[in-house]
This record gives sequence, structure tokens and C-alpha cells, in this order.
Amino acid sequence: MKRWIERQKNIIDFTLSSLIRRKGKNGALILVYTVVVFMSASVIFFVYSLKKEASIILRDAPEMVVQRMIAGRHELIPIGYKEKIRNIRGVSDVRERLWGYYYDPVIGANYTLMVPRDKTLNKGTIVIGNGISRTRLVNEEDTMEFKTHDGTIIDLKVESILASDSELITSDLILISEADFRMVFGFPEYYFTDLTVSVRNQKELPTVALKVAGLLPDTRQILREEILRTYDAVFSWRGGMMLIILSGAILAFIIFAWDKASGLSLEEKREIGILKAIGWETSDVILLKFWEGMAISLSSFLLGTLFAYMHVFFSSSVLFEPFLKGWAVLYPQFKTTPYVDATQVAALFFLTVFPYTIATIIPSWRAAITDPECVMR
Repeated sequence: MKRWIERQKNIIDFTLSSLIRRKGKNGALILVYTVVVFMSASVIFFVYSLKKEASIILRDAPEMVVQRMIAGRHELIPIGYKEKIRNIRGVSDVRERLWGYYYDPVIGANYTLMVPRDKTLNKGTIVIGNGISRTRLVNEEDTMEFKTHDGTIIDLKVESILASDSELITSDLILISEADFRMVFGFPEYYFTDLTVSVRNQKELPTVALKVAGLLPDTRQILREEILRTYDAVFSWRGGMMLIILSGAILAFIIFAWDKASGLSLEEKREIGILKAIGWETSDVILLKFWEGMAISLSSFLLGTLFAYMHVFFSSSVLFEPFLKGWAVLYPQFKTTPYVDATQVAALFFLTVFPYTIATIIPSWRAAITDPECVMR
């Protein structure tokens, strides 16, 4: 046992001295290795965090949204549809919604105008999102101009600004009174944008949706689960596109690292021959090279993952944020809540650490089983 411990100590000491002797080569390899892990981990962390944020936000979304369709396009829905849906067994509540998009030519962006259900606004007043306030340089008590459907210009006073911690969903949002909303868009009375439906039993939601479709064939039913799947697919697609863009650099690194790991230099072969000549066993040589490869790959993985975590959750992903969020004038400024998908991190670990480590063992084993005299010659 004492001899085995002494042997392991010698292997570890020789591993450290070997890494230090080739510090230039190993340092360059660790640097490139860390950058590749950093880019891949940043995309994984950011995409998963956005998907998690979206799932949390959409927990309070309506269980089902009913929209009227004409010629394949979203159309206004009359108030009479509300009572028809309310009479369906299993429906607990039906509410109408007023919302729409308003284009602002000043900054070239679309605002989302909505009449709030839980807050009554006075006519002539609005509540704006933090992104609009920042982009338009508008503060409380200021006014904003809006062009109505008939070309009339109206001034609406900013009553307050929505909290910055909700900017992910309220950056381009404007809350407006129902009277002003109908004036801006020319909405006829007793017509609304869509209806939201709540059911008593969540398991009956698909059944209720089928009943609504049968009762009102000119409507479309959108379930909350479908919205969640859509967001999940969109963020996954953006993350996949980002990884494809980075795939060239990742592939180049893989070829570079594999070449460096699988091809021993003359100095390394001579070193293995000397070790064999002084009594080292083949298993000791393989273990030595295993620890060398593990030290390089594991250090790079840990550094890349740490830097990616800091980049995503402490600097708001300044490198990848515009691409992953998509193009927009009103970018929401927010810090993502740290969410890490352990499965994806484990997959990244196995894809980056193990291939390089294994690649260092095979050539070392070939050199170790060769006669020491031939290797040194």
C-alpha cells in the first residue's frame, strides 16, 4: 500500500513538472479550449434562462384565448361570442380584451397598447413601459402624441412608468383607457380584440376548446401550453442557429486539439522511453498522460463555464444578446435569473473533456508498449 501511494505521488509530481515544462504549448491550448467552452456554455445558459423566464411569466397567461378569424386573419370579435362561450359546461369565466399595435414613426418601433383589466385609467392618461421611456426620453407628467384612425392628433399624459423589473414583458407596453383606445384605433362599440377563457378543470381544457370550435367555427383557440411550446421552439431555434454559426470555430478547435493530443512529439516519446527504462510500468505512463489531458481539459472546461456564467448572468450576455433576442428597436434591459440546465452542462462536459482526455491516452499507450531502447533512439 505504501509503495502504491508513493508511486501515485511520483506520477502526480511528474505530471505537474511535465505541464510546467511545456507551459507555452499548454497555455495556448487552454486559452483556445476555454474560449470554445465559453462560447458554447454562454449560448446554453442564455437560451435555457430565457426559456425558464418565459415559462414563469406565462404561468399567469390566459388558459385559452379565443380569436375570430376572417380570411385567415385575426378579426375583431363581437360581445355576443362571450355569452355563447360562457354557456359551455366547464367554463368558469370569459373576459374580453382590448389590445393592439401602434407604429411610432419617430423611433420606427411598434408599441403594444392595452386596456388593463385590474386598473382603471382616467381618460387622457397612459402608463408606459421602461423601454419607451428610455427610448423616447419621456418621463412622468410628460405627454406623448398619438395619431388616431382618422388622422387626428391627441396628447396623452404619462401617469406613471412601469417597474423596470418587469421590463422583459413591458418594455414596449402602453396601458391606456378604453375610451382613448377606441379613439386611437377606431374600435366600434361592443367589439373587442379577443376573449380569454378560464375553465374549472384544467384537464377539460382541450375538450372545452373543441366545443368552442364547434359552436363558433370562425374562431381560433390558442391554449397556454401551445404558447409555451412556441416560445420554447423559438429560443431553441435561435440557440441552435448561434451554435451553427460557432460550429466552424468549434470544429477547427476539435481538429487542432485532436492533432495535438493524438500526436506525441519526439521529446514526449523520448520522455516515455526514459520512464520505461527506469522502471515505470505501462499503466503508470498511461495514467501520467491521462492526468495531463484531464488537467488541461478540465481546467479549460471549468474556466470556460465560469466565465460563461458571469457573462450571461452578470453582464446580461452582451456578446450574444442581440442575436438571441432578435431584432428590435425597443430592447428590454434586464438581468436574467440564474438558471442552469444540469443535463446540458453534463453533455457539454462529456463533449469537451472526455474526447481530449481519451485522445491523449492512445498514442501514449503505443509509445509505452514499444521497447524503451527503440523509443530513445
